[in-house]
Amino acid sequence: MRAAILEKLNSPLTVREVELTELKVGQVLVKVLVSGLCGSQLHEICGHKGNAKFLPHLMGHEGCGIVEQIGPGVTTVKIGDKVVMHWRIGEGIEAPFPEYILDGQKISSGKVTTLSEYSIVSENRLTSVPSDTPDELCALLGCSLTTALGIIDNETDLKFGESVAIVGCGGIGLNLIQGAVLRGAFPIIGIDTAEFKREKSLSIGATFFLNPLKENLKLSNIDVVIDTTGNVSIIGEMTKYLSPNGRMILVSPPSPNKFLNIPNVVNLFGGKGKIIKATQGGKTNPTEDIPRYIKMSNAGILDIKSVITHIFELSDINKAFDVLRSGQAGRVMIRIKEDVK
Repeated sequence: MRAAILEKLNSPLTVREVELTELKVGQVLVKVLVSGLCGSQLHEICGHKGNAKFLPHLMGHEGCGIVEQIGPGVTTVKIGDKVVMHWRIGEGIEAPFPEYILDGQKISSGKVTTLSEYSIVSENRLTSVPSDTPDELCALLGCSLTTALGIIDNETDLKFGESVAIVGCGGIGLNLIQGAVLRGAFPIIGIDTAEFKREKSLSIGATFFLNPLKENLKLSNIDVVIDTTGNVSIIGEMTKYLSPNGRMILVSPPSPNKFLNIPNVVNLFGGKGKIIKATQGGKTNPTEDIPRYIKMSNAGILDIKSVITHIFELSDINKAFDVLRSGQAGRVMIRIKEDVK
């Protein structure tokens, strides 16, 4: 099978022929249909996630596929099921790390990977969904959409009519805007330096959009600031605009060895005491949350078409990552075209 492989840090991925190994307890073989690209994978390519010692390895953590084979002990999915492939832990066995064969040598990889024609996945990183669930929706439910809705639902303590600023309106940012709309926030402010995201943000429900390269922010008393950029300078700047009951949620981790400078930090002690916290996937519980979100999508409550801006094939994986790096994208999707099993 073909798989996108990270062989060397800070280098393009290679699309190589990789062999599968026999399934172990709790492992599931999935035929991958589509995968999303996430900004955290750019950190992975740079080695910021402590992954250098595991090279070479497969990549990707949000996807959609069909179960081809189940290993010993697997009970939550069956052959033929359509599944969401997610990095958050759901029901089922926590299986060993899978092994593949590259150039005659065994290599290890993550418990869910999605940038390959087939993937050996831990049972608890899969959730079965109805067969008519759109592939792209399934992939978004692997990370981008579930993270965003989970942050709004579980992390912000957002009240009706409270103000929200979303800093960075890419794939997760656009879904955060959707979530804030559903929660009755007002106003909802999208902030990004990519001008094409203005129309995207407004069409999906933002009240205002600000491009710091073109407009002064002129913000104050923002109840919830959610940063998706991981840029410590931006994070520090945005603390100045928090309301007396302000909460700041950090979605994307900064690069290692970066330091956060908070201007006039005494301001954090005003009002009820302001909060800065990092999230881990919005505390999403895939087993419980994914079925609810599918019902919302079926009812027309969620908009996934506006979130997906680019679709590539697996052979163009490096072009896709270049688009992601540029900041000129919402969610980038990879359609996995099977040529070789």
